[in-house]
Amino acid sequence: MIRIASYNMRKSIGTDRRRRPERTLQVLCEVNADVIALQEADRRFGTREAVLTGHLLAEHGDWKPIPFGMRARSMGWHGNALLVRKDAQILDCEAIHLPALEPRGAVMADVRVRGQVLRVVGMHLDLSGLWRRRQAHAIIAHLNASAQQYPTVLMGDLNEWSAHSGCLRDFAQHFHFADTGKSFHARRPMARLDRIMASRDLAIGAAGVHESLNARTASDHLPVWAEVSPA
Repeated sequence: MIRIASYNMRKSIGTDRRRRPERTLQVLCEVNADVIALQEADRRFGTREAVLTGHLLAEHGDWKPIPFGMRARSMGWHGNALLVRKDAQILDCEAIHLPALEPRGAVMADVRVRGQVLRVVGMHLDLSGLWRRRQAHAIIAHLNASAQQYPTVLMGDLNEWSAHSGCLRDFAQHFHFADTGKSFHARRPMARLDRIMASRDLAIGAAGVHESLNARTASDHLPVWAEVSPA
């Protein structure tokens, strides 16, 4: 089993309105996933500097960021970032440009974790349903056009409030969903905005929402997680 997780970390600004990157890292340590997709991982303005600094990760975490090289001080692309265990092998990575009115993007990487090659896509989709569907189609088309195919996991904040319609229906034609549960709002979860999906050649095992005291205060979203293995 490979444990994966997705977390909209809200730039490490908690429900107490305090920015505490060390609290975000503590939540990630509690989740203890092999591969993590982060949303809102960079500061919003200026140089879009990463909130979780390289020093913080190196000294207090078991992960390394996948380097997309889009901005010198950013961890990812439009706030999307991927972390993997320090002993994981990064085979390839790229940013995916998405159609959008506001800055949106996705990130993709091929990684080898404990001998298993996995393609991972992290995303944060639009607030508009029309643009979410366009972005879902762009991601699916990008994956289908890839010359090399691998077992694939898609994770992120889809911003989809419906249960089965919109972009969820589009993704469901190609992927199956982990039953993670409600992740927003962190203090009183009422919506499944954060999702984990897997290609048909992967089996999804246990899945859930991480609801520790730290998680309920570190962001307005709770982390979601799942375990996957070859089908």
